[in-house]
Amino acid sequence: MEEIKSEVALANKFFEDFNILKKEISKIIIGQDEVVNLLLTSIFCQGHSLLVGVPGLAKTLLISTISSALDLKFNRIQFTPDLMPSDILGAETLDKDRNFKFIQGPIFANIILADEINRTPPKTQAALLEAMQEYAVTVAGQTIPLQKPFFVLATQNPIEQEGTYPLPEAQLDRFLFNIQLTYPSFASEVDIVKGTTTDEQKVVNKILGAEEVLAYQHLVRRVPVADNVIEYAVNLVHKTRVESERAPAITKEYVEWGAGPRASQNLIIAAKCNALLNNKYSPDIEDVKAVSKPILRHRIVRNFKAEAEGITIDKLIEELL
Repeated sequence: MEEIKSEVALANKFFEDFNILKKEISKIIIGQDEVVNLLLTSIFCQGHSLLVGVPGLAKTLLISTISSALDLKFNRIQFTPDLMPSDILGAETLDKDRNFKFIQGPIFANIILADEINRTPPKTQAALLEAMQEYAVTVAGQTIPLQKPFFVLATQNPIEQEGTYPLPEAQLDRFLFNIQLTYPSFASEVDIVKGTTTDEQKVVNKILGAEEVLAYQHLVRRVPVADNVIEYAVNLVHKTRVESERAPAITKEYVEWGAGPRASQNLIIAAKCNALLNNKYSPDIEDVKAVSKPILRHRIVRNFKAEAEGITIDKLIEELL
């Protein structure tokens, strides 16, 4: 009984801290509440996010503001065609005594901004795969663990495709969320212009440290889930697969490839976090629905007919829901 009370108290504290965190971030980031919610959810789920949006929407400012409010070490890696794996992971060099010494790369931080990740060749993109999945990097045959919490936010420009390298499916599947960043509303843009064209510097206070983030990550994992919610999530994923007996007509007509088992796992983990952030102690089907688009949109591949008829991934997901 005492254990349940302590879990409830921690869940209530998480809800309070999350709202304080959002309020602090809103000092700098205006009109992107849903994006901030998803990014913070991703961090507390021990996941990574892919942020897709045109230039100038403050993607870099957004993630640096979040890292400041969380009091975590932040590194930005600008992905370019000539970037090498060693530029991310680090490399061994000879010191003055002619002994090999490993110099850590920018991957050794808590929050990594992989800016324009699709501008670098697949070999360099692959350098992130082990770090994102295993929370470790292997250099010269030696495996080095990364400090937790560890979170990768990759950005991608959906407009310019010249000189880019599409992310492989294996890497896309490592991302918990694919978040679409849209233009701000008229009122939000007015507030942005007012707040950024003066000499006033707004300071973001540190709300949570690494230990609290790790504690909340473990709390999310411990949230109980009813069997019918798990079955709903798994059924939703099965409906995206053409060969599944549960696939509806729209899937068979417009989908080339569906989502894998990691999507089912992610739906439940994210639904648990979404429930806590809405002051609930267990997720329901509405929580699964709330996180379904950013989880499924990069795991479903449309066929040629869908592209020709202008059927978007989000439209397909809405129909499946």
